[in-house]
Amino acid sequence: MPAKTCVLMLALLVSAVGLSAPVADEPTKKELETVLRNLKQIGLAFHGYSDAHELQLADDITDKDGRVILSWRVALLPYLDEDKLYKEFKLDEPWDSAHNKKLVAKMPKIYAPVRGKAKAGETFYQRFVGKDTLFNEKGSYKLSTIPDGTSNTALVVEAGDPVLWSQPADLPFGAKQPLPKLGGLFDGEFHVLLGDGSVFRVKKDFDADEMKKVIMPDDGQPVDTRKLQK
Repeated sequence: MPAKTCVLMLALLVSAVGLSAPVADEPTKKELETVLRNLKQIGLAFHGYSDAHELQLADDITDKDGRVILSWRVALLPYLDEDKLYKEFKLDEPWDSAHNKKLVAKMPKIYAPVRGKAKAGETFYQRFVGKDTLFNEKGSYKLSTIPDGTSNTALVVEAGDPVLWSQPADLPFGAKQPLPKLGGLFDGEFHVLLGDGSVFRVKKDFDADEMKKVIMPDDGQPVDTRKLQK
């Protein structure tokens, strides 16, 4: 084979390799341990909040007119050993008021991504919200009265895109709609915190219908974790 032909073929091969999609790094042991620890602590905080508020679920903070102004992540602060930061917030002002917006930069480490895929003050930890979820507008569920049980119902998940931690922003969900984007930290894989405080890792090619069973608190369907777990 002529030398020029060999050089051309080598150049094409190098070009093709360069254009191929890079393989995402697998989570390290330390990253996985950090995520598990963070989510389990958040789960304990939900239960602490529930015990202190007549079994109510921690929810977004509203003003006297019922307008949502601060996220549930702020409401949980006293149960995450962040009482000092909680008291810095003006709870009658929205997250982006002149005072409260300054506190975005003080996001607790527990909400911070374990990888650098978000801006300062952003978190991937979000809830599913909507009429078919645990966190619906009616506020009809308590941890002790989830029809499908705490071990089968999602509290918090790693979303596909981050949000500012104090902003009342979460993942809208509808039973008949496609799932929102998930798994922004680990290239499509993600972790789910369940109502009983346990955490499991979901594989990239998970069964969407099976995941919907975990999100809906009252569908009455058994969950086949083999279709979800990594």
